Formats: sequence, C-alpha cells, structure tokens
Amino acid sequence: MDTDSKIEELRQRAERQLAETPSGDSPESHQRLLHELQVHQIELEMQNEALQEARTTAEQALDRYAELFDFAPIAYFSLGEDGKIHQTNFKGERLLGIDRLKITGRQFADFVATKYRSVFKRYLGNVFAHAGSQRCEIMLSFDGKSSWMAVEATADSSRNSCLVAMVDISEHKRNQHELQLAATIYMAIEEAIVVADTDNRIVAVNPAFSKLTGYASADVMGQSTAMLKSDRQDQAFFCDIWNSLNKTGQWQGELWSRRKQGDDYLARLVISPVYDNAGQAIRRVAMFSDITEYRRTEEIIRKQANIDPLTGLPNRRLFLDRLQQAINKSHRGQQKLALMFLDLDHFKDINDTLGHDMGDRLLQETSQRLLNCIRETDTLARPGGDEFTLIMGELHELNSVNRVAQAILLAMMTPFQLQDERCYVSVSIGIALYPDDANTLEELLKKADQAMYTAKKLGRSRFCYFTPTMQQASESRLRLTNDLRHALIDQQIWVAYQPIVNLATGEIRKAEALIRWQHPTRGLVSPAEFIPIAEETGLITELGAWVFHQVAEQVSNWRIHHHDQFQISINKSPAQFHNIGHKLADWFEHLQRLGLPGGCIAVEITEGLLLDASSIVSDKLLAFKDAGMQTSLDDFGTGYSSLSYLKKYQIDFLKIDQNFVSNLSAGSTDMALCEAIIVMAHVLGMKVIAEGVETVEQRDLLLKAGCDYGQGYLFSKPLTAKAFEKLF
Repeated sequence: MDTDSKIEELRQRAERQLAETPSGDSPESHQRLLHELQVHQIELEMQNEALQEARTTAEQALDRYAELFDFAPIAYFSLGEDGKIHQTNFKGERLLGIDRLKITGRQFADFVATKYRSVFKRYLGNVFAHAGSQRCEIMLSFDGKSSWMAVEATADSSRNSCLVAMVDISEHKRNQHELQLAATIYMAIEEAIVVADTDNRIVAVNPAFSKLTGYASADVMGQSTAMLKSDRQDQAFFCDIWNSLNKTGQWQGELWSRRKQGDDYLARLVISPVYDNAGQAIRRVAMFSDITEYRRTEEIIRKQANIDPLTGLPNRRLFLDRLQQAINKSHRGQQKLALMFLDLDHFKDINDTLGHDMGDRLLQETSQRLLNCIRETDTLARPGGDEFTLIMGELHELNSVNRVAQAILLAMMTPFQLQDERCYVSVSIGIALYPDDANTLEELLKKADQAMYTAKKLGRSRFCYFTPTMQQASESRLRLTNDLRHALIDQQIWVAYQPIVNLATGEIRKAEALIRWQHPTRGLVSPAEFIPIAEETGLITELGAWVFHQVAEQVSNWRIHHHDQFQISINKSPAQFHNIGHKLADWFEHLQRLGLPGGCIAVEITEGLLLDASSIVSDKLLAFKDAGMQTSLDDFGTGYSSLSYLKKYQIDFLKIDQNFVSNLSAGSTDMALCEAIIVMAHVLGMKVIAEGVETVEQRDLLLKAGCDYGQGYLFSKPLTAKAFEKLF
C-alpha cells in the first residue's frame, strides 16, 4: 500500500471515531484527535519522500550496474545450473562472435574445446556446490579458432545461477610455452652457454657447458670468464673482441679455450648482449662448441684433396693453383718464372720387375732428393705417376734454373737401394719460361711437357728448354694423330708384303706383312712415325685387327693358288698385348670361318715384350701357341736377350737384326755374332731369319753359317699383294 492510501485510511478512521464519540465528549478530545491525525499525515508524507528517493537511487544503481556489466572489459556470462547461458555482455558477445540475443539459452559447453568439456562440467558443478569464487583454465574452440581462457565464477545466494568472468590468456600461454621451450633448449642444447654480467662474472651456465669444459656450475658461479682462456691467443686478440663488442654489441669467431683438466680445445664462439628496457646491456650470453675434431677432419680432407699421400708433395690440383698464383705474382712484379716437367726414365721397368711397393719407395726417395736440390721458395709437386713438376718463381737470372736442373740430374745418378736391389733411375726434364714461352697457365704446361718429351727423345737423363721448333713438331704430331683417326675409314691404310726367302732353295713360302699409310697430302708416312702415335692413342688395336683380317684373306688366297703351306708374319705391338679389350678369340674364329689352320700366321714380337712378366702377356703368347700359330722374335740381340725367355715361350723363329747383317764380312765381329746366334737357335730348335740382306755376299755368308731364311732388298722390297704374286 502506498503513502497516499495510508493517509486516506487514517482520515476515514478518524471520522469514524468522531462519529462514534459520545456527544458529551469535550472539544479538546476532538482537537487532540485531529492533531494526531495531522502528525501521522506528516510522518507518512516524510516516509513517502524517503521511499521515493530510495527507489530513485535503486533504479539509478541498477542502471549503472547494467551499464558496467554490458561494457565491462572482461567477458561476463550468467549461467544456470544446467550450463545454459542466461545473459552475457558485449565483451562476451565479441568473444563468441555471436549476437547476444542468439546466445541466450545455448549451452556454454558448446563453445568449449572438446577435450576440455569434461573439465568445464566438473568446474561448473564445483561453482554451485561451494561458496565463494572458483577458478580454472579452459580452451574455447569455435569458428576454427582456439583461445585459452582464465575463468572465475560465483554462484548467487539462490544457487540457481552463477556469474562467470573470462579473460583471454592465449598470449600468456604462448609466452609461457616459449619460456618453457627456451628453458628446455637451454638445458638440452649441445652448445655450451655462459651468461655473464657486465663485469664479466659468470651468472649462469647450462649442462652442455659442464660437459664440454669439465667445470660444474658451482665451480664457475661468480668467477671471471677469463678462467676459461688458454695461452694460445695474445692480449691483442682479446682487445679486438672487446672492440667489436663495444662497437657492434656482438662478436663471433674461433678461439682456443682450456678445459678444467688443462687441455686446450678450439671453440666456435658467438657473444650476444641482453638489454634492459632502457637499452642498456645487462648480460652477455656466449654460446660455443668444440670444433677441434671438425678442424682436424677438415685438415685431413684438405690434405687428401691437395696433397699426394705417397710423397707428401702438392698433388695436381694444388700444383695448378700454386702455378696460377706464381704466374699472377710474376706478372705483377714483371719477373720471370720457370716451370720444370720431370719424368723418371724407365720407372715402369722398376714397377714391373720389383713390384709396386718398391716403385712407391723409389718415388718417395726421389721426392726427397728433389727437395734437397731446390730453393725454399720453389714448389715441387707430384701430379701423378712418375711425373714431378717444379715451379721456380722470382727469377732474377736464368743460371739458377740451370744450376737446379744440373743438381737434380746429378742427384738422380746415385743408385737407389731398394731392399736387396740396387737400381739406377734417371730423369728427363723439360723447362718452359713465363712470359718468354707462354702467357697462360695452359700454354706454359703444354710447352714444358713438349720440352720434356724432347729430352726423352734426345736420350734421357738431360734437360731441355722449350723452343719454337718443339711447338711445330708438337702441332705436326697433333695433326698427324687427327688424320690417323680417319685413315682407315678413308681407305688410306694398306698392307705391303716382303718375301722371306729360303736361303738354301730360293723358295718363297713366307712373307712379312707391313702396314703402310698413304696420306692424301703428305704422301707415304713412315710406320716409325705413325705406329708410336697409334700406340699412344689406342688406335693400334683397331689397326691391328684390320691388318689381321686383310692378311687372313690374303694367306687364304695364296694357299689356294700358290702353296698350301704359305705363311705370313704379322707384327704385334706390345700395346696390343696389354690391351685387355683385345680378344684373341675373334682372330681364331675368323681363321676357322676361312678354313685356315693357326700355322698360316706367324706373330712377330720384340724382345722387350718378353721382359713383361704380367699374366696378360703370358696368357696371350700361350694362346697363340695353343692355336697353332708360330712366334717370331724380331731384332734379336739388340735388346734384353734372355735364353730363359726363349725357352719359356717356345719361340719358333729368331730374326737377326739388320744392324748385324749390314756390315757382315768374313771374319768380322758381326759375322761371329751371327754365327753364334744361328748355332744357339738351332740348338734350341728354332729357325733363323736374317733381316736387311742387300748383297749376294751377305746372303752367301749367312747361308754358309747355316742361316735358314733371308729377308731384304736383295730379294725384294715390300710390295703390294698384286706385285708380290709376280715373285711366285
């Protein structure tokens, strides 16, 4: 009931009382009653005003609460005990991204990440079960986004609803995770970490530091970082570090440090500062690792890439780099430079007879002898095999080059003692000068090599300077090599035949096949000129196979039309024997296809080939013998003659070299030698063929001595097959 109603009730009650009052009552009683009525009216009016004021204040407070709730910077939700949303503010609306009128009535758990919904339900139960506020952390997930929330809720007195406040702590969680990750890395990282203050006192280390240095954390706390230094760097080195730190705030590089045990190690170090909010450095963090083994391995790899492991000299790669540097330096200083190419003479004989181990020892001893002959500023290298190179820079006069070359030749004259064997090995030296002979590295190399090749041709154990004539000869040789590659295709190669005559009967039942090259512009090229080229380039195998097929066809023809026992000799180069790809089975199969026996072919070899003890040579010689082919030893007496080789390989024919035949006369030394060779051959069951017979006197003397066959211009020069047939 409001105040006005109460006043009206009092007035009506007063009137009833007046009406019921006996008429005999005094007027004072009436006045007293009216006065009380007035007092009550005044009191009631005052109460009415107070109530109005209180209601206004309450309404204003309610409006302020609603405003604070709606615009609070924290998301608020009013939830029922069943978890449904009764109300939310604008922050909550923005948090969920849904109009708050549409939020009302929805389960708040729908916005909670699935794996945290059970956590939220337990939490909500605790809110309604206990007095006071309850806290928890959950993850909200909606619209593909996830956010961490700190939640605080309090149930109202009726326990029908609760007010929930939520704050986004995602950034805090990320920072916390990053701090935990950083702490984990700090503790687990393999690199040692030292944290020092501005006075270089150690304030923190990680476990990797203790593992690397041997110092426990307690050993170094509060100590100066100087305790980690070794004595390998001077004070100037550390001054440079401090200058860099003061200028840029950072330093990185390599330095030597010392472990607690006292041994030094090489460390790769990075120093970085930590700043406060004012930009002042308050800490320095040093990260470092032990790279001693890494540098050691790197050095091994560098040596393997640049150093010859046998002699310890620079290999080809490092030699070329040093040569280019020397050329650049000579160019800047306008000085001369000498390049020597050194090649050991007959080194292959040492390798083949004594083995590769002895060959390696010889190379090692050679490198020491060469080093003793050169200047400290010179570079001696071993590019490979039995070749050495020498770079002599900063030359003021060429006599120093001559002196070094002479010293090397003299040093190599001393015999090498290889276990129980005493060996003699000389060296051939080619010399080219920069810039006199060449302006580039490639040209200098080529011309030094040409000069060395000339030294070999002039008899070895000597040195030769490059001359323009060598260049011309080299270019001519190169052109000839290129032309030889096309000679077979262009049908420039042909086979000549020279008869081998039976001295006793004059019959011609044997011939030697000789390869010829009719060059389109140079004319007939001597075999002595192109056969070495064919051997060096590997073309000898292809040429040899072609010659064999030509000869096989020819001997088949002559056996049919002239004599069924006719035989043709074919010269085989040592290079053909050493070629693994050369298969003799192809030759034998070709003879079978033609219906020819192996005896229709005789293979001519040189004495030097018999010195080769390799299984490749032995197997091929025995294969010829098994196929029925005969073997002829050419130029006997001019090389390394050995009766044991003649017996081992069952040689069929010995050919006396024309040097013995050309000066043949009765009673001469050459005659005695020819007689000895003939007697020895017959005793061993071999026939003898004398080469270079040009006169009747030579023929008669050889016949008297018992020689079986003669070959030479007295009988015929080498002929084409068609011309040869006229001799029959």
